[in-house]
Amino acid sequence: MMTMASSPGLPSLSLSVTTVSTPFLFSPRFLPHFSKFKGKWGGGFMVLRANCLPGSTPEAESAEDGAEQTSSSSSSSVDISSYNWCAGLGGLGFLETSYLTYLKLSDSEVFCPVAGGTCGDILNSDYSVVFGVPLSLFGMIAYGFVLVLSLRLAGRNLPFGISESDGCLALLLTTTSMATASAYFLYILNTKFVGASCSYCVASAILSFSLFFITLKDLGLQELRKVLALPLCTAAIVLAVLGTSYSSAQPASSSSSDIDLPFYATEITTESSPLAISLARHLHSIGAKMFGAFWCSHCLEQKEMFGHEAAKLLDYVECFPDGYRKGVKIAKVCADARIDGFPAWVINGQVLNGEQELSELARVSGFDADKPGQP
Repeated sequence: MMTMASSPGLPSLSLSVTTVSTPFLFSPRFLPHFSKFKGKWGGGFMVLRANCLPGSTPEAESAEDGAEQTSSSSSSSVDISSYNWCAGLGGLGFLETSYLTYLKLSDSEVFCPVAGGTCGDILNSDYSVVFGVPLSLFGMIAYGFVLVLSLRLAGRNLPFGISESDGCLALLLTTTSMATASAYFLYILNTKFVGASCSYCVASAILSFSLFFITLKDLGLQELRKVLALPLCTAAIVLAVLGTSYSSAQPASSSSSDIDLPFYATEITTESSPLAISLARHLHSIGAKMFGAFWCSHCLEQKEMFGHEAAKLLDYVECFPDGYRKGVKIAKVCADARIDGFPAWVINGQVLNGEQELSELARVSGFDADKPGQP
């Protein structure tokens, strides 16, 4: 109850404030809602407008909590997505290097879908081993480690009590070593094997660089500054190991950029069968062409399949008629046909890379030895 002093000539006024005991309405964040007064003029209620003080209502606080949870969930989803990307790319690299390791250990011929014989020459060169160990085996181990570690990070299930930050650092150092090695081998490919191509090498380099940049982006600039010395040291160690290995492997060898190889004719010693002669005549009649290089051993083996008589009937195109040396470009007719590996066949507009069995050439060209009228 409150009594207000009156001015001369005015009646006195008694004011009593009655509040409703409701915890929500009269929490400290709200002003009184109802006031009751009475005086000589009578009695009544005066309703005061309730105004919120600075702050959030319970509904707003609930909404903010939900937004924070959504943001946290979104951040977690991004992290898991990047780990899954690494796991996927690591799995592809593991399959590729496992295939190459098997071929290397079993001394099998590699299948090169694009570059023909030159791809096999690169994969069987001295640069395909490091201190006697197949390079593909190192790649298989690295890709396998990235695959397993990324899956563990995505599931937040790291072994031996390893923290997520340490797991991310291990992933960064592994992908750094892979990207450094890939950059080194691309340099070797462009300086030691001029004019040659290796689809497996390029594919592995793309996978390694992709893994490195995904890991780098996921780590963030602030965290990278803290551990920058570790990736740099890792890259330096990889370069030192590779340089030491290849300098001791063949110190007297010269790179293909120093080769000056004059053109020479190859001699075919095998006899031609009647089937090979008929097939060669048929290929000639439909305009099929065989593209090759005089120094290509696979091209010589392809001709040996036909024999010396049938080989003379083929439309053979030499892509390096002036010899092979630094600065010499492939013949224009070969460049126009988009030939990037030898041997290569162009039959009815279809390009076949690598050595082909006579039966395959017959099938593609539509040759049937039993059909009357075949040459």
